[in-house]
Amino acid sequence: MIVVAGEALIDLVPERPGDRLGPLSPRLGGGPYNTAVALGRLGAKTAFCSRVSTDGFGEALLDGLRAAGVDTSLVQRGPEPTTLAVAAVGADGAAGYGFYASGTADRLFELPPELPSGVRALALGTCSLVLEPGASAYEALLRRESGRGVFTLLDPNVRPGLVPDANAYRARFRSWLPYVSLLKLSEEDAAWLGGGVEEWLAAGPEAVVLTRGAAGMTVWTRSGDEVSVPGERVEVVDTIGAGDTVNAALLHAVAGRGPLSASAWSAALAYAAHAAALTCGQRGAQPPHAGSLSTPTPPVP
Repeated sequence: MIVVAGEALIDLVPERPGDRLGPLSPRLGGGPYNTAVALGRLGAKTAFCSRVSTDGFGEALLDGLRAAGVDTSLVQRGPEPTTLAVAAVGADGAAGYGFYASGTADRLFELPPELPSGVRALALGTCSLVLEPGASAYEALLRRESGRGVFTLLDPNVRPGLVPDANAYRARFRSWLPYVSLLKLSEEDAAWLGGGVEEWLAAGPEAVVLTRGAAGMTVWTRSGDEVSVPGERVEVVDTIGAGDTVNAALLHAVAGRGPLSASAWSAALAYAAHAAALTCGQRGAQPPHAGSLSTPTPPVP
């Protein structure tokens, strides 16, 4: 089983990209939530670990997880409201966000008991590692599960508007790296965080994947491999959830399967790029189902 831990929220997405005062459509979202849904749709045994509101949005979020086949037994509940993220989608489909997260349910996440022994991977990232007091609980979960040998993926997915002290967050990010198996980040995240691949690999991760949108993605490994794949051409509706789909596809392909060859990494990256391209062709975070992909999950030795 793969466990995804982090926030579940509602994206308010413009019905007409670029229209600042046009109607907004509520969509299920949150980076970790999207990753869990994508994993479920790809056919991976998945559980979601978070704290979700008991309000109507919270019920809809749980319904979305169950529809994707995601186990919700690790979800904590609370009466506080659901976090809202208002998306601004540009003419190129790229999305920016404004967050309404004060006093919301996912901020009050508490460290759960040790995860089941059958868990082969844990994924974390985005707002959940910024907003206290939940951020410290998610950080403790990362350290604890890494310490008992669970494969871990970290996607910082930085939202600068939510970070009260940029330098403190950058230092905290570096403190997580010894507990991370796979670091995946966008080139925008990399530029904001500072540092570089060599520094990150030396701190602990087995591999670093850098995504470049339509230009594709590259992986660097501690064994010295560097592998790149191009992005797939697609008519972009918006990019919401594309990076989360990359997380899911990579986890589904490589988590817990030992060191990979360069050819295996190439297949895994191409699979992730294909899944992300399909997501970009849909409005809002709509990861593809396994049956809609032109190739199956790549075999990994």
